[in-house]
Amino acid sequence: MSVGKAFLATWRAIFKSRELLATTLLAVLLYSFYYPAPYAQQTSQKLPVVVVDQDDSTLSRAMVRDLDATRAIRVQAVETSMLAARATMNAGEADGVILIADGLGRQLRTGSPGSGVGVWVNATYLVRASAIRDAVTGVIQNLAVTRLAPASQATRAGPPISIVSEPLFNLTGGYKNYVFPAVAVVIIQQTLLIGAASFMAGRRREGTWRMGLSEYLGTLAAFSSAGAVTCLFLFGMAFWIQGVPVGGNIGGVIAITPVFVICIAALGLGLGSFFDRFERAMAIIAPASVPFFFLTGAAWPLNQMPTVVAAIAWLIPSTAGLHTFVPLNQMGASLYEVREAAGILLALAATCVVLAGKRIVSRSPTSG
Repeated sequence: MSVGKAFLATWRAIFKSRELLATTLLAVLLYSFYYPAPYAQQTSQKLPVVVVDQDDSTLSRAMVRDLDATRAIRVQAVETSMLAARATMNAGEADGVILIADGLGRQLRTGSPGSGVGVWVNATYLVRASAIRDAVTGVIQNLAVTRLAPASQATRAGPPISIVSEPLFNLTGGYKNYVFPAVAVVIIQQTLLIGAASFMAGRRREGTWRMGLSEYLGTLAAFSSAGAVTCLFLFGMAFWIQGVPVGGNIGGVIAITPVFVICIAALGLGLGSFFDRFERAMAIIAPASVPFFFLTGAAWPLNQMPTVVAAIAWLIPSTAGLHTFVPLNQMGASLYEVREAAGILLALAATCVVLAGKRIVSRSPTSG
């Protein structure tokens, strides 16, 4: 069978099989709308907190009002007892406790020790904890500038220091804009990996998994083209519809896409040749999505992982794919700036194509 005939035959097989069509193409369409939906608000809003106001001063009461006026926090109650506030949080009725210690105003004006603001949060939800912390920090900085700075300028030279924080890439500071570009790489990998592996597992069950070189290349090209379609759909139209920053280096994304999808398609075909049925490929590969995401370095930096774990992570295509696509698409990086991750991805692609070929290609097709 020629490369062209194998290419068309593989596409026909994809469209004839509901399982292959749903896994390889339709699943990406579903995930592009389903996954970002819970994060539509981007940032946490009106998280309930309890304030323990031991200072009971004009400044502390202003701080309580300012905290309640922020987008992130809703002051559910003001207590004088830390024990009562902690009980409220432990009961799940509040996400955090903010302690305004006695003498805070005096400390801020004179710099004397012995007082301050304490924050206790439910660390089960890291995004909520971060939102509460940032809100408290912002309110304190604002009070220092608007209420304390005018009085202190009479004895201190110079205006108060102004701190300006301006995000470069995730302009809204939202969770969706941070996590969805990273997860999209894993989505493409897993859907294409499962599709190619399931296709090959089905052929093995039928006893036709061995191929000639031309048929192997045609099959590989068909699944790679399917992956390219989903890749460009997610990185282009889906990101645009979801309001995710795009368009940094479109040419670079287009250049890296074939390397990424060929790597995954070859890996899927090679793995599928070891499975004896369609369902087994799905059952084994699908649960790996979560560890694959955490090994990309999006949730925890790779350089902070144990050396062995980080080395294993770079053997997974989604890791090199994330460190290539996200800088190119979201940050406008050049191909030169992502050359290390792109080089690893190219090496993985070549290795997968060769190893899968050695496993699948046979001069005289036989059953297995």
